[in-house]
Amino acid sequence: MSRPAAPVALDDTDRRILNALQEGFPLSPRPFAEAGEALGLSEDALIARLARLRETGAITRFGPFFDAAAMGGAFCLCAMAVPADRFETVMTEVNAQPEVAHNYERAHRLNMWFVLATETPEGITQTARRIEEATGLPVLLFPKLEEFFIGFRVAA
Repeated sequence: MSRPAAPVALDDTDRRILNALQEGFPLSPRPFAEAGEALGLSEDALIARLARLRETGAITRFGPFFDAAAMGGAFCLCAMAVPADRFETVMTEVNAQPEVAHNYERAHRLNMWFVLATETPEGITQTARRIEEATGLPVLLFPKLEEFFIGFRVAA
C-alpha cells in the first residue's frame, strides 16, 4: 500500500539515475555495477541511492515491467469502495492475493485501487471474485483499452 510521500529534494545525481534507468537496466551478473559505472557511481552507491529514493517516496518501486498480455496473461486496474473502519482488514485480504501487483489508498468514494496481473485473461475475473468472497465487497474492473507509454524525465 502506498501513501503520498512528502516532497523530496532530488540532486543532479538522483535526476540522472531516474532518467537513465527508465531507458533500461543491464542484464548481467552485476547489473548495478554496470549501471553505476555508466552514471559515474559505484555499485554500492547506486544501490544506496535507489534505496533512499524508495524510502523517501521519490520512487514507489524499482523492478522490471513485464507485458503480461504479450505472455498470454492480463493486467487490470481495479477499485473498491471500502468502509473506513474495515480498510486495514480489507487491504490485508487484497494484498494476500499473489496476483495483486500494487495497491493504493485514495481520498475518494472508491478509496482502494490496485492492479491485478494474472497468467491468463480469465485469472482477472477469478481473482476479483476471490477478493469479493473474502471481503464481501464488490471489485470494479477497469480493463486496459489502449496502451500508452509515458516517458517521465526530470531536469538533470
